[in-house]
Amino acid sequence: QVQLVESGGGLGQAGGSLRLSCAASGRPFSSYAMGWFRQAPGKEREFVAASRWSSGTTYYADSVKGRFTISGDNAKNTVYLQMNSLKPEDTAVYYCAAKITSAAMAAAAGYTYWGQGTQVTVSS
Repeated sequence: QVQLVESGGGLGQAGGSLRLSCAASGRPFSSYAMGWFRQAPGKEREFVAASRWSSGTTYYADSVKGRFTISGDNAKNTVYLQMNSLKPEDTAVYYCAAKITSAAMAAAAGYTYWGQGTQVTVSS
């Protein structure tokens, strides 16, 4: 089992950058595939990015490709989401999650462990 705690959210400006952190405890995050999801008010939770550490493969939603980067630091047992060229439509609560199933990387239902979320608000 793994516990996940996100941090780093806040207020950003359009065109600016923010970096989210997801600290894992209980087990190394590299034991799982890890993903980032977001949920805006009145909308369903949507996939943002994920990484399968064993193969080094990363996955991104089309809406963030080229702007966001998922990475991990084994020594700190922390996963990051670097968000550049922010847009107002990136405003949402961002969640990190750990996956142990064989479901598709972009499917939220396939993730077993979730953090509590961190708010990101991007002003225009």
